[in-house]
Amino acid sequence: MPSASTGAPTTVGAAAAAATAPAADASVGTDSRMTPGGPGYRRMNIALFLAGVATFALLYCTQALLPLVSDDLAVSASAASWTVSAATGALALFVLPMSALSERFGRRTVMTASLTVAVGVSLLVPFAPNLAVLVVLRAVQGAALAGLPASATAYLAEEVRPKALVTSIGLFVAGNSVGGMSGRVITGWVAQEWGWRAALAVMGVVAVACAVAFRLLLPAPKHFTPGSLRPRVLARTVRGHLSNPLLRRLYAIGALFMVVFGGVYTVIGYRLTDAPFSLPQGIIGSIFLVYLVGTVSASTAGKLVARLGRRGTLYLAGGTTAAGLLLSLAGSLVPVLLGLVLITAGFFAGHACASSSVSHTATEGRAQASALYQSMYYVGSSAGSTLGAVAYHAGGWAGTVGMGLLAVLGVVAVTVAGSRAARAQERLAAAA
Repeated sequence: MPSASTGAPTTVGAAAAAATAPAADASVGTDSRMTPGGPGYRRMNIALFLAGVATFALLYCTQALLPLVSDDLAVSASAASWTVSAATGALALFVLPMSALSERFGRRTVMTASLTVAVGVSLLVPFAPNLAVLVVLRAVQGAALAGLPASATAYLAEEVRPKALVTSIGLFVAGNSVGGMSGRVITGWVAQEWGWRAALAVMGVVAVACAVAFRLLLPAPKHFTPGSLRPRVLARTVRGHLSNPLLRRLYAIGALFMVVFGGVYTVIGYRLTDAPFSLPQGIIGSIFLVYLVGTVSASTAGKLVARLGRRGTLYLAGGTTAAGLLLSLAGSLVPVLLGLVLITAGFFAGHACASSSVSHTATEGRAQASALYQSMYYVGSSAGSTLGAVAYHAGGWAGTVGMGLLAVLGVVAVTVAGSRAARAQERLAAAA
């Protein structure tokens, strides 16, 4: 099948301190960024929640339809998977350039333009005459959607007070989970009655509604400072982020979590279509209602971090994901569904924790820092889709689970390395 979110060194501690310093309001000398209960905060969260819904609904709208696409266009499962891989791969490729545009022209401007192009293409996708055209249109969609994730997290880092940042980013990620769920549940039932093209047309209309509401609700930014589009400046910013050990670990964690998630949800439709389950398309689409669990776990990630710390939350997320993978090995439907619930909860909690930590750590070039995370995240998605399918072909569902467990072990190993780095830094500080 083709390729289709730790301890900190001293510099990171200084960066985090700078990130938490209040933005001065010239008139009153206080932090003028948004806070829960304050003006614009609810509108902002609703707007970005809807942006998250549209992003994931469009990005993964063909994933639950792959068996139908294979049958209708007379192509293999591997070829049909390009309709997912092309979108996620293009997003991973374009997220950094789009983040640079947001540094120059503004977060809200880039997010609005990205959604406009993506939803416009979504209205053309149902009329694709063959797989090649469908894949090209999906790649254009993915490239356009690249303007959303990094710009959204950078917008939040600039416009929201630090204590509310994890919660706000968690709500954006929760919108991702709702979009991913609706993009599969709605398409599954519509496709069962009227075919996959009608299902994609319905998702296009839903995305248009989300895009319009997003633009009407999102408050104008008050703390954005335009940056430079010069390649040397961008390259220097990227090098600075990649030289930061904490950011590198967070990027790896996001990619590894997405390897698990991408692999599981690309293959699960084929598994449930086959014996002993042999489920119809509508029921398979409804399986993705477990994404609601991700909505809850992502939106409560801030509370977990406050109670357990960043590393404790990542350990919990990894353990929950691993438990779900093992439970999904059962041969009956109920434990398989429970396993999907745990996998989804663990993934979204880990992703919200890692992505918000990136925004908190970077004090300059936040859009680039978030873009690098998103790029690795969607590389993980593409890799997970490919590796999950290869493992499924070689060893059945147990092969896919084995691949996922290896990725979870990678998350734990990276987090342990961060813990050791933090202790070493503390010993150096104590000795000084």
